[in-house]
Amino acid sequence: MAQIDVLASRPIGPVDRRIFGSVAEHLGPCVSGGWRTDVLAAVRDLGVTNVRWPLRAGPGHEPDRFGIGEFITWCAAAGIEPVLALDMGTGSLDEALAWVEYANGGGDTYWAGRRRVSGHAAPFGVRYWGLGREMYRRRTAAEYVAEARRWAAALKRLDPGIRLISCGQTGMDDWDRDVIDGLAPHIEMHGIHLYTGSADYWSNVLAPHYAERALSVAGALIDRARYVQRVEHEISVACDEWNVWYRTDGGRLEERYPLADALVVATWLNVFVRQSWTVRMANLARLVNAAAPRQSIYHPFRLMAAASEQVAVDTYTDSGVRAHRDRPGERWPYRVADLGLFQRLDVAATTDPARSRLTLSVVNRDPRRAVRTRVRLLDATATGVMIVHEVTGDGPDAVSTSACPDAVSVRNAKREVGGEHVDISFSPHSFTVLEMQLD
Repeated sequence: MAQIDVLASRPIGPVDRRIFGSVAEHLGPCVSGGWRTDVLAAVRDLGVTNVRWPLRAGPGHEPDRFGIGEFITWCAAAGIEPVLALDMGTGSLDEALAWVEYANGGGDTYWAGRRRVSGHAAPFGVRYWGLGREMYRRRTAAEYVAEARRWAAALKRLDPGIRLISCGQTGMDDWDRDVIDGLAPHIEMHGIHLYTGSADYWSNVLAPHYAERALSVAGALIDRARYVQRVEHEISVACDEWNVWYRTDGGRLEERYPLADALVVATWLNVFVRQSWTVRMANLARLVNAAAPRQSIYHPFRLMAAASEQVAVDTYTDSGVRAHRDRPGERWPYRVADLGLFQRLDVAATTDPARSRLTLSVVNRDPRRAVRTRVRLLDATATGVMIVHEVTGDGPDAVSTSACPDAVSVRNAKREVGGEHVDISFSPHSFTVLEMQLD
């Protein structure tokens, strides 16, 4: 029998609700002139907390049908926090200042007046602003740092309440090191982009462990920069684009996600929980239509957003292991084999601050075998009714379609529990969320 030990009194870090974010933009059919009420309802159900929106060069360069005003109105209707990414690739500092004044200005200024004329009397109050996007494609790190310092100083002089996100790469690159060292006094978050995916089942489901490594490295680079430069304020990581993406290219981003990809997304979310001390924002790309989540990957995101508690806690897992060999020629050449033997079960746990509730999220990556498991509560006891949510299907390749919408589905159950352990069997190729009360 496999074993999961949960130490509810040993916190890892606070779980920031912003890790359940997403991305929307004028890319492919992702945004097309407005929003549908059924999509709005699905976004609310999904539990998205923030959406990153990349801005065009300046307020005068946006499409007439759906621009920042419509985006902010949509965010308010969906109960979502807006995150805006400034254009440092083709835009100027004057245009960036115009954006902040347009969005947040409350005085008698030109761009605040333009916002009011557009029908938005009150400032938007946007807090998080990105300093460019994928700037490693357009500048050297030294060039970007010099320009971003100038932008940061001017933007915070205009609005001292904003929080700035630097443009990183994967968290593991020389670019990340140089940008973190150069911008640590000026930023509150360091942004990274990471996509994973492989046609090989095990390469696919194990790939998020590269993200775990990258987040650990980025966190260490931040700690070093803060220490050496005596930076007092906290700096965290924003994984502001992530998802499974490997099948499509050339401008086409509409992926078809089988159950295996849902297990990958669930593992990504477990990684964010385990790295909660480092990562405080994450944005699954993209929200609708282009690499969108309303398929199998919708289910783990919705369950984790709804059930995760505020504090990540430590776990130990002994569930049988699998050795892995990295495959040459993959679209994303990230290596994970050197991380060692991988547990069949991938696990994360959260509790409320009072340690009266526990959520356990478990991915059984074994494609063929169920894993009978004893969950041991080393410093608490389970009580009352445990709620079980299981995402599963006939096999890892199961795909929900309009003709067969429940090929990948969620099964919900309840059972009485009590004592210092809970025995449960995790189905093959499944993701399970357990919610229980603690004494």
